Amino acid sequence: MAVKDKGSRQAHFPKIEAKYGQPMRYWFAVMKDISDLKYPQQISYLREEHGFSQAHANALVMYSRGSKSSKRFDDLEGYLKGQDEVKSKTIKKIFKVIKKKYPKLELVIAWNQPILKLGNEYLFGASILKNHILIAPWNQKVLLAMKQDLEGYKVNKKTVQVPIDWKVDEKLLLKMIKLNIQFLKK
Repeated sequence: MAVKDKGSRQAHFPKIEAKYGQPMRYWFAVMKDISDLKYPQQISYLREEHGFSQAHANALVMYSRGSKSSKRFDDLEGYLKGQDEVKSKTIKKIFKVIKKKYPKLELVIAWNQPILKLGNEYLFGASILKNHILIAPWNQKVLLAMKQDLEGYKVNKKTVQVPIDWKVDEKLLLKMIKLNIQFLKK
């Protein structure tokens, strides 16, 4: 079962067939049998009863529920659609600051989040949550190198939490990108 669109749920089907030893029509019948269960129960069933990985279970469940693609957004505007004005303004400012200094960086949507790439390497991402925004320099070494710069921020394992109405710290962002590019060159 060849599938060209790697962003589609169907892209998982050849591996599901190979790994779990049954054709997709079998798995669609399984899904029909458990169609009255809720999403978490369907995932658990596939994982516990058939040994599915989380990714394969999610692909099959979501496809069976009518979601043919895991891609939700085509661009930054699509990502921001439905967000409130304050969050949108902050995210736009974050990316504008970085793109102004580093115009060769490509703004893409990956994992349904806006992310900046340099060639094939991811450098920086941001995501909007209910009460804050997470920024991610993509390389944990950057967070370690910027420990003093990040005092006063909530720093997680791979992200930094900023307020939704953050007065964008341009120096901080540009240092993150500069360090990240330096680490890539090593």
